[in-house]
Amino acid sequence: MPSTPSLISTDIDYERPGLQNGTLRVPYSHDRSAYGHIPVPITVLNGGEGPTVLLTGGNHGDEYEGPVALMKLVQRMPSMTVQGRLIVVPALNFPAFINGSRTSPIDRGNLNRVFPGARNGNLTEMIAHYTDTELFPRADVVIDLHAGGASFDHLPALLAAPPGDPSRRAEYRRLVQAFAAPHTMLMDLLGEDRTYGAAVERHGKLFLCGEFGGYAACNADGVAIVEDGLRRVLHTLGVTPDDNPPAPRHDTRWLKVDGARHYVFASRAGVAEPVFALGDRVEKGQLAARVFDPYAPWSAPQELRFAGNGVVVCKRSFARVEAGDCLAVLAADAHWQ
Repeated sequence: MPSTPSLISTDIDYERPGLQNGTLRVPYSHDRSAYGHIPVPITVLNGGEGPTVLLTGGNHGDEYEGPVALMKLVQRMPSMTVQGRLIVVPALNFPAFINGSRTSPIDRGNLNRVFPGARNGNLTEMIAHYTDTELFPRADVVIDLHAGGASFDHLPALLAAPPGDPSRRAEYRRLVQAFAAPHTMLMDLLGEDRTYGAAVERHGKLFLCGEFGGYAACNADGVAIVEDGLRRVLHTLGVTPDDNPPAPRHDTRWLKVDGARHYVFASRAGVAEPVFALGDRVEKGQLAARVFDPYAPWSAPQELRFAGNGVVVCKRSFARVEAGDCLAVLAADAHWQ
């Protein structure tokens, strides 16, 4: 653990056997509460010898399938017997989650872009710092659950980043196969090292992530995919040996986003009319969207075309666009290497 501990405190004793419900107390001194804090709910179930699994949702506050699945897990935990330890934080960026926004309403921080955080930083940086220095070191396996949020809808997909070590790759693939999502997308961080996943990678822990819906809604199918997948992963890890998880309903389809050619961006402001649907297979040069100028409705719309072949895995929900907004993300069929 760090020599200079986080300013975030907790009533949880991570080493104590049994079940504990508590909070992470994030210091927040402001006009209405000079000595206040923000309580972030956390549940720990310690069954002794075995792996530690960290489960988090609400990294972005407008993504609900993961937090709902984890809250349902928390309600089951009093009746569960585990070998190892479960650490569950259903809504890690709690201010954003309560506000229903991607970023924190307090400091506008995007938790998934500030790792490793800062002990003396703003609120979001402090949460990242605590996660990086207190939670990741305790975990053997880390699972972070996402969705498209208000601005996107996403095909239900597990995001996989296979480790380089061959023996760890075999164990990792076993977990991916146990989760059995409809789609598994091979991740490429493209040099981005501020994310939760990049931080887990630096700690050398096995990491699974996923996107299971969007539109800032709570997709029932997405919640079911997460619930069933987590049960199978925990059983495969030996954490819940007495559980009888449901059999996989999907033979996962392997996909990979291949750089800039798999993105469609608006190059000017306007109102976008997409001419594709989530899950469509499209080809390079195919019309993707028309962007109309509301100030000159008599002008011909700008036509945006796909720059590569693939399946539409992510679709923008907002019709109003500005230059630089992403309208779609594609992925191509891939194979486990």
